[in-house]
Amino acid sequence: MGCHHVCWGILIAIGFLTHPALPQQLYVGVSTVDITPSQPVALDGQRHVRIAKEAATPITATVLAMESKQDQQVLDQAMIVSCDIVAIREGVCQLVREKVTKTVGDLDPQKIFLCGTHTHTAPVTAEGKYTLPETGVMRPSEYTEWMTSQIASAITQAWEKRQPAKVSWGQGQAVVAQNRRAVYADGSAKMYGATNVPEFRGLESQEDHNLEVLFFWNEQEELIATAINIACPAQEMESLSVIHADYWHPVRESLRSRYGQGLAILGLIGAGGDVTPHLMLGKAADERMRQFRKLSRLDEIARRIVRGWEEAFEVAKLDIRSDVVLKHVVKTIELPYRQVTAAEAEEARQMAAQYVDKPSERWNYLWYQRVVDLYEKQQRGESGSFPMELHVIRLGDVAIATNEFELYTDYGIQIKARSPAVQTFVIQLTGSAGYLPTERAVRGGGYGAVIQSGRIGPEGGQVLVDRTVETISQLW
Repeated sequence: MGCHHVCWGILIAIGFLTHPALPQQLYVGVSTVDITPSQPVALDGQRHVRIAKEAATPITATVLAMESKQDQQVLDQAMIVSCDIVAIREGVCQLVREKVTKTVGDLDPQKIFLCGTHTHTAPVTAEGKYTLPETGVMRPSEYTEWMTSQIASAITQAWEKRQPAKVSWGQGQAVVAQNRRAVYADGSAKMYGATNVPEFRGLESQEDHNLEVLFFWNEQEELIATAINIACPAQEMESLSVIHADYWHPVRESLRSRYGQGLAILGLIGAGGDVTPHLMLGKAADERMRQFRKLSRLDEIARRIVRGWEEAFEVAKLDIRSDVVLKHVVKTIELPYRQVTAAEAEEARQMAAQYVDKPSERWNYLWYQRVVDLYEKQQRGESGSFPMELHVIRLGDVAIATNEFELYTDYGIQIKARSPAVQTFVIQLTGSAGYLPTERAVRGGGYGAVIQSGRIGPEGGQVLVDRTVETISQLW
């Protein structure tokens, strides 16, 4: 081959190597829909029936639709829906997907996921959890049918509104969560246990006070949406008998008053199965500070979140991007069930028998009976494993990973620490699979860690962490 042919080939190769790749364009659409019931409803999240006859605040579902294209070729899609409900009960997401497919043809329904803010002042969405009045109350199935139609319409609207957009990300801090499991001298632990007694030795684990934030902008770099990931459930108002969006309501009100009433705000709850916004320590000092500030505890929580959000905003607005990678992996991972001991099964059987003929104790009966059922399957060799739908998204330098549990914070910290992303969002309660406690919590016992509280134990928790980190790493 002549020298001029070789040189020409080298020049062509260099041209291919140095020619910039076509940019990826991010498209974003957002919408917010009211999911406040118009009739009295039973509220979810407590052991006994509460009926809400009025709404103290609206409850909403906020939709973030994302799509990436390269030279008009679709690369990937993601649809995140944050809902002011306690959890995404079985069948709810599937119902939404089925309704969306009737109105949207170019969206992969498997790329849709819903997550709950874990407010305990929102309607029950599953039949059979409580014995409800025969009349005067909206049935859970009736509310769920209406709610999922509202959400499906909002998804359709967000998808149709998607337009070229930009994104940025940042991290702030907001001290909202406290570990709610008090540990005592004998090694036992108790949720909301007393901390002012001689036997108190400390709180069981640490909290994650980092506030992970995404900011979405239109082409004119006007802020259109934000996603806020905080590792603390929204349950400051959990004992009320009214509809209430909890701390997300004052957060939204504050941010919209400053940055525009049309701002879409997604509340994404991080790994917080063992934490609470209720104070376990420092109550007197907190109350004194709030008195001087003239703030309720709810408003104080919102103040901290908004301040942390603004810390992130100060930096994020300096690095706004449109050419970002969007990749979305959806897979089913198999988690081993927690093994029920014979002693646990016998205790559960005895307790279930105490409640079986008491309609008002329906929640408590089911809480124990599920353990008996799981043990019997285990004895027959039929327990198998728990299939969990995992979503992992890469958006630029950010990773987003979901789970269906009230996931103890230690697991979320493990995922974040091992993730190759600059920032990692862990979103819990994309299902309603119960608590997932750590080995330390199981040793301490108590609500949230005993076998009645969840089907998956520490072994499954570690599998969840490992599979999640593996999937995130594959996108980098």
